[in-house]
Amino acid sequence: QAYLVDSGGGLVQDGGSLRLSCAAFDRTLENYGMAWFRQQLGKKREFVAGIRWTGGDTYYIDSVKGRFTISRDSDKNTLYLQMNRLKPEDTAKYYCAQSFLGRGIPTTSDDVGTWGQGTQVTVSS
Repeated sequence: QAYLVDSGGGLVQDGGSLRLSCAAFDRTLENYGMAWFRQQLGKKREFVAGIRWTGGDTYYIDSVKGRFTISRDSDKNTLYLQMNRLKPEDTAKYYCAQSFLGRGIPTTSDDVGTWGQGTQVTVSS
């Protein structure tokens, strides 16, 4: 399995920006679907954005459309999530997620083959 390392979280003010990174070790991310999930205190982990590594098709939940951008760098084997115009309700721990080999974008926890360790994003009002 790939080893995924999340980074880039932090504390920002309402309206600020952060860029999350997910570096993959051990194997290429070709032929996988990749996504970012987040988990707020006391809530279930939820899908935020996903990308098909080959082809680059992207999907977002409605609440982040127009503010978040998911992308990947094949040379660096790294997934990104650019988050702009952050809101307090975006506060959560964000997790990089990889599908099972050959599968599409993971949109539920059952679809995830490998998780990153998570990185905390806190947006103050």
